[in-house]
Amino acid sequence: MVKLRVLEALDSAKTQLYHFTAIVIAGMGFFTDAYDLFSISIVTKLLGRIYYTNPDNPNPGTLPPGVASSVTGVALAGTLCGQLLFGWLGDNLGRKRAYGITLFLMIVCSLASGLSFGHHARGVMGTLCFFRFWLGFGIGGDYPLSATIMSEYSNKRTRGAFISAVFAMQGFGILFSGIVSLIVSSIFESRYGAPAYEVNALASTVPEADYVWRIILMFGAVPAALTYYWRMKMPETARYTALVERNARQATQDMIRVLNIEFEEEVADEEEVRDTYGLFSKEFMKRHGLHLLGTCSTWFILDIGFYSQNLFQKDVYTSVGWLPPAQSMNAIQEVYKIAKAQTVIALCGTIPGYWFTVAFIDVLGRINIQMMGFIMMSAFMLAVSIPYDHWKQKSHKIGFVVLYALTFFFADFGPNTTTFVIPAEIFPARLRSTCHGISAAAGKAGAIVGAYGFLYASESPGRSKDDPGYPPGIGIRKTLFILAGVNVLGFIFTFAEPEPKGKSLEEASQES
Repeated sequence: MVKLRVLEALDSAKTQLYHFTAIVIAGMGFFTDAYDLFSISIVTKLLGRIYYTNPDNPNPGTLPPGVASSVTGVALAGTLCGQLLFGWLGDNLGRKRAYGITLFLMIVCSLASGLSFGHHARGVMGTLCFFRFWLGFGIGGDYPLSATIMSEYSNKRTRGAFISAVFAMQGFGILFSGIVSLIVSSIFESRYGAPAYEVNALASTVPEADYVWRIILMFGAVPAALTYYWRMKMPETARYTALVERNARQATQDMIRVLNIEFEEEVADEEEVRDTYGLFSKEFMKRHGLHLLGTCSTWFILDIGFYSQNLFQKDVYTSVGWLPPAQSMNAIQEVYKIAKAQTVIALCGTIPGYWFTVAFIDVLGRINIQMMGFIMMSAFMLAVSIPYDHWKQKSHKIGFVVLYALTFFFADFGPNTTTFVIPAEIFPARLRSTCHGISAAAGKAGAIVGAYGFLYASESPGRSKDDPGYPPGIGIRKTLFILAGVNVLGFIFTFAEPEPKGKSLEEASQES
């Protein structure tokens, strides 16, 4: 049984300034995460124009399939590894000790990604993939640590909103990546713009275009660097100090220092906080085995659709004519058009979805929002894919954009947020970061399936044999059909998870 006054005080504490400060400090990591992971989708076509366009291959913006998948997927592989390692470190070294390392990696590797070097295309892509793997490694560590820290700082009445708000900073990161890309491409277009040629794509890519993608990727270091000092000043969470390190007096002192809470210092009875079972023990499997299956499976399923949609959305826009053909634009103009489309979707669907979750998660509950999100994502994917030829007509483009934006809205006002929140609430303090890391890693495994699988599958069938190595795919329409079915599986697996709304962390994790 866990009955410590410091934990009870945290559960009942009024919302105050430090809660919002913690949201910004932790959330800026996710702002950076989203910027780094989604800015690459804006510049991949530019990379194809610069490094893989030649007189024998007049298709501008085409990367070989192995290179395209690696550039987008290698950061996801690094994220998976980082989630597992830093999740474990968060429980064994402490949340704070591991926290600064993740942000430092993001700063260094964002800058290094833009400085990728090599004498030929293979060399540049190789170094870019190397740095993006370690960038992903730092990003991965931020998932379990930020979620656990925010859950352990929060009161039980608004805990869901606080954790969701940290994750919602992703939406602003996606928006920022679009805005930065718009500004950079506009500046370079005004100074170095080249005319687009129908046949000779090489002529439409000026040498200065190489700076565009480098500057865009390097900008990811800015938000991370701005919050590094404040992240290092955060104290260890009271729940870790009291329940894992068994130092209730220090936990009390730490919380008095940052929160406006008054109570006497206490010394915990060691019997109150003794470990009773370990990870994957019989007792753990009895209490939380089904829960871990639920958090892993729903996150895996969600990320298959969510990341594949984000990574091939530029191809969807082109296929319905929302983006003009690559041959009609020069390289820098294409970056501008793709960034503009991503920015519109972020403003209309992504950001509102995140903040709807923040507003309603402690009212409707995590499980209800997750189930609703999976079903609505399926519904709108079907609404886009069934009359797919209808949406290709020029007069129906706005309708397509609205429906497609709604799939992102209900991903974020749904499982994309709740799969992050629930694992931070339902596992014991000594295993919380580890279990969140395992759940998040399962999600990134799904994202890798999307990056490596669906980027191949969504290629339009019937490509010419002269195209640079692209195998015929099943097409975007069928891909959306499959993703709609995958989301239904996510709805089913949600039944394996408990509802932690309104409970203390100790009640939700069965520690009291």
